[in-house]
Amino acid sequence: MSVIQCENLTKSYSKIKAIDHLSFEIEENKITGLIGRNGSGKTTLLKMIAGYLKPTSGELKVFSERPFNSLDVSANSIFLDDTLTFPDSLSLSDILTEVAPFYAHWNSSLANGLFDYYSFNPKQPHSNLSKGSKSTFNSILGIASHSPLTIFDEPTTGMDSAVRKDFYRALLKDYLEYPRTIILSSHLLSELEEILEDILLINQGTKLLHLPALELKELAVGLRGNAQDVLSFAEGKEIIYREEFVKGSLYVVIRRKLIQPQFEQIRQTGIEVLSVSTDDLCVYLTAKTKGGINDVFNKG
Repeated sequence: MSVIQCENLTKSYSKIKAIDHLSFEIEENKITGLIGRNGSGKTTLLKMIAGYLKPTSGELKVFSERPFNSLDVSANSIFLDDTLTFPDSLSLSDILTEVAPFYAHWNSSLANGLFDYYSFNPKQPHSNLSKGSKSTFNSILGIASHSPLTIFDEPTTGMDSAVRKDFYRALLKDYLEYPRTIILSSHLLSELEEILEDILLINQGTKLLHLPALELKELAVGLRGNAQDVLSFAEGKEIIYREEFVKGSLYVVIRRKLIQPQFEQIRQTGIEVLSVSTDDLCVYLTAKTKGGINDVFNKG
């Protein structure tokens, strides 16, 4: 069953389209990564899904309802980002107590366990936390809420490496025990990919791809070697990315299925056949140009 159905969704601010005729579906009980560069429209899309923003046009359904001003959608979802605030009259322990009644499946023991694990001061107000500590505390709310739709927008902002790893580990362990639909947005994929099942990549408000994470890992391959030899194999094929590291040596990224039958022949010419990380691939797919930073220095 699809929890989110989106068809030709558009959100405009004056003449600027933050989301531009976007169509996709997200199934229940999956962890989906919403990936895109800063300014790609991720937050706007998530706020529409959460019911905070009204679409300009197109169709958006969450739990088979239009989410804007929907009490049912609000009762069954939670949206967390780094702008979340609470009154200073509430301490951190007060917040855990006060939010519990809003979520039918709230797990108090899990919330308190994570709170103690991260060594929070129960009397401290939310506003006094550092950016990383706010993200960590907010992650507790998202995990412990057990909301049927849980949305994290750039959830690890400010967290150090160890805390980020703990967050991903805690989220995955709890998800395996209590499956629900989870969306994690990020402009980086490298840390997320091990827990993601599906990936939705957007750029400038449009969908570039939406497929299982395992398929994305096998989507492309890199060829590196003599420029003329590389170009002979790449001829007539879409080059996702190309970069000349030294004169006469070229690196290109091509969709794997277009060139896989020639792998043995390619290797015999001395060209390296290299895997492409999903993080790098997403960067290449969303790049404004096909070259690398070296092209800036090689001009002229």
